Amino acid sequence: MSPLRQALDDYLTMRRRLGYKLERAEKLLAQFLVYLDEVGADHVTVEHALAWARLPADSDPSWWSFRLSVVRGFAAYLHALDPAAEVPAAELLPWRRRRATPYLYTDAEIAALLAACASLRFPLRVTTYRTLLGLLAVSGLRVGEAIRLDRGDLDLDRGLLLVRDSKFGKSRELPLHATAVRALRTYLRRRQRLQPGPQAEALFVSLAGTRLRYSNVNWTFLRLVRRAGLEPRSATCRPRLHDLRHSFAVRTVLDAYRADSDVQARLPLLSTYLGHVDPAATYWYLSAAPELLALAGQRLERYLETRP
Repeated sequence: MSPLRQALDDYLTMRRRLGYKLERAEKLLAQFLVYLDEVGADHVTVEHALAWARLPADSDPSWWSFRLSVVRGFAAYLHALDPAAEVPAAELLPWRRRRATPYLYTDAEIAALLAACASLRFPLRVTTYRTLLGLLAVSGLRVGEAIRLDRGDLDLDRGLLLVRDSKFGKSRELPLHATAVRALRTYLRRRQRLQPGPQAEALFVSLAGTRLRYSNVNWTFLRLVRRAGLEPRSATCRPRLHDLRHSFAVRTVLDAYRADSDVQARLPLLSTYLGHVDPAATYWYLSAAPELLALAGQRLERYLETRP
């Protein structure tokens, strides 16, 4: 094993012990080391980092910036061990990430997405995607959390779902509504009939009986979006998988407002349910919902009317 390869293994091990997943970073840094080997370099330089980061040449500048940021973290680690390793400055290939405007799904749009699953080619894919999207809509799970679920993480008798080692190494237990439990029970029966011997322990499986991959799930989702007739609401507001989670959060708080519940008391519970480390992340989820702002304004008006 080359010294750089060993250093990369040590770097990834250290960061993962701090709670980082680094799945994409590991792939990119491995590619960067292959590039260094091809150009005959035995240590990291700013010149090589920039040249590699700008590949492919027709990519979006945001992708270049991300690639360089991955190398920058590794280079900083190397520099602490070997001053010859150069660290690309933060000013190189700058790009400020802008959050997409959330696409808040209506109940009718979610129903249309689930109905569009019938257009998929094989019965197993139909039932898998219908159940997966339905679970995302009613639980607020991250997509990665859902496809990492194992069959043993679902307790149908108690109506509980165990989400293991998610973001920042956190695990949590989610209670499910009885209708969600019934849908998952039905899926497992159909899955057993259509794919009797899955190769993986995964809850949601592919036609080959293996765990679903995010790239395939996202590709299929975009196909279902077109089939369901969902259109972008603006250049920055397009239907995304992650927005099922966002929509769940907003609907939960809307229900609390409509029931005249103590919303502030429920927000920490929602934050825990969603698996947020910082409640501020939950507040951001709610900031782009005009209906929420309107209900909050109405409650404020009622409060002010009771004051002298």
